[in-house]
Amino acid sequence: MAKKIFKTLDEQINILEGKGLSIPNKKFAEEVLLRENYFFLNGYRHPFLTSKGSKQYIPGTSFEELYGLFLFDRRIRNILFKNILIIENNVKSIISYQLSKKYGYREKEYLNANNFNNIYENRKQINDLISKMKRQIKTNATQHAATKHYIDNYGYIPLWVLVKVLSFGIVVELFSVLKKEDQYDIVDIYSLEIRNFQVYLSILSNYRNLCAHEDIVYENRTQKFIDDCIYHRLLHIPMMNNEYIYGKNDLFALLIILKNLLKDEEVNRLVMELKSAIDELDFNLKTISVDKILDRMGFPKNWEEIKDISKKTMF
Repeated sequence: MAKKIFKTLDEQINILEGKGLSIPNKKFAEEVLLRENYFFLNGYRHPFLTSKGSKQYIPGTSFEELYGLFLFDRRIRNILFKNILIIENNVKSIISYQLSKKYGYREKEYLNANNFNNIYENRKQINDLISKMKRQIKTNATQHAATKHYIDNYGYIPLWVLVKVLSFGIVVELFSVLKKEDQYDIVDIYSLEIRNFQVYLSILSNYRNLCAHEDIVYENRTQKFIDDCIYHRLLHIPMMNNEYIYGKNDLFALLIILKNLLKDEEVNRLVMELKSAIDELDFNLKTISVDKILDRMGFPKNWEEIKDISKKTMF
């Protein structure tokens, strides 16, 4: 098996030029490669290659175009991340409110296995979840300002404080094992079905991790698919083999989720920021069309119209 060995900046540039990438400003390219990492930047090459499986760039493709797509992905990643965090905070607040109201605010009250859908197949997961939450209480009791305040002054940490230090993944798991009546109380706030809400949370958690770790986001595909909905139909998204080609497990599916869970003014701001990023990318692209990137994102050409579709039309 061939070994991957260290390459100097000059060698990295020579490799890129050998694949047909135009690099007129080598000093700029060296600075970018040193700061951003050849491996990460190289992950954005695919739309610029002559064909699938090829290692050669489309003639005329410049280093600036490749870097422009890299920066575009960073920009939309930051836009999406801050909106996912809004939803994460909302979901944590709603779940902690509903459970505290019903089961109490002390750990021994809300971390009782009988509060959950304690059917046989869930019992191990519930016990493991409770153990993880108790470890978070123990770990953060003196390290986090909010939890320390409650321990020092009251001797316990209520759920509405504990959720501050729980990972989104744990909160997603928590929702999945709640009693059906508690799940209904939560999803009713969003006017969604339980199954759809669970899929939404899982996809949000996936994108949250991608954003937090600076992974490629614009062409990501999730394992879970969202159900067909009014947005697919009203935006006239094309179908292939009786399936919508956009908005199922791509970035547009995430936008549909955000549309359903954010407030209207937040959605309008989100769409405006995404449009600005796409317009800037369009300006910077020379050898390929921005439509090629939109297609890899799963965005239909009329994607902006999603903000004008009322949620009330869903029901």
